[in-house]
Amino acid sequence: MCTAFVSIEPEAAVPVLLLSVRDEYLGRAWLPPDHHWPDRPDLLGGLDLAAGGTWLAVDPVRRTAACLLNGFGPLAPADARRTRGRLPLTAVREGGIGHLDLTPYDPFHLVLVRADGARVSSWSGGRLEERELPSGLSVVLNDGLEGRAADRTTSERIRDLMAARAAHFRSRLTAEPRPEPTADGPAAAAWGGWLPIVAGDGLAPDADAALIQRRDFGDGRIWGSSSISLLALGPDRLRYDFAAAPVAADGPGWRRVATG
Repeated sequence: MCTAFVSIEPEAAVPVLLLSVRDEYLGRAWLPPDHHWPDRPDLLGGLDLAAGGTWLAVDPVRRTAACLLNGFGPLAPADARRTRGRLPLTAVREGGIGHLDLTPYDPFHLVLVRADGARVSSWSGGRLEERELPSGLSVVLNDGLEGRAADRTTSERIRDLMAARAAHFRSRLTAEPRPEPTADGPAAAAWGGWLPIVAGDGLAPDADAALIQRRDFGDGRIWGSSSISLLALGPDRLRYDFAAAPVAADGPGWRRVATG
């Protein structure tokens, strides 16, 4: 149940903010953001050690970032399937994924943010749908933009959990003054009132609305939030803060990723 919140205010000093929470089976190994790909040494992102790709990629030169959420729908043919983890790397380097043959990929939603806006690309196995995001706060879930993808989960329980998370944190983030992070200083100073909300807002990890979650769905593996990313993009700045989950509400645990 990965989730991305995108705040767009075209007239602000920092027009685009991205909050991306990665949810995964907690036994899946990964490395924190760095220059992990020899064929694309200028790009930053966390490394998924199981498949070699990433859930969020950043191109500091172009000031773009792309985060990936799994979707629902028909799976790609098993004999031709490719990892979706390379798609964020392609998106930030080439400005999107619309030129690709996507038939080897399982369903997904990809959020591409730029200094002047953001776009969501959704693939459910049949055709690619792309939507430019409006001003204000948008949320992208595994059920798509605002939970309205054509192909959505058949699990009423999962759908309710996603809806509860989206509703709670949309309300909490919009109630706080919108941050305008500078390139310097600690995360607590940069993100202000958003930071304790992003750290979980005091909710238990098994609460229905939990952003930083930990759940046992009964298959012997633990599902939960493994990391949190905060990005600020503007015409003259890019800030990237990262934390492994869980993280303290008052700031410790955050690392500002060097993008210079």
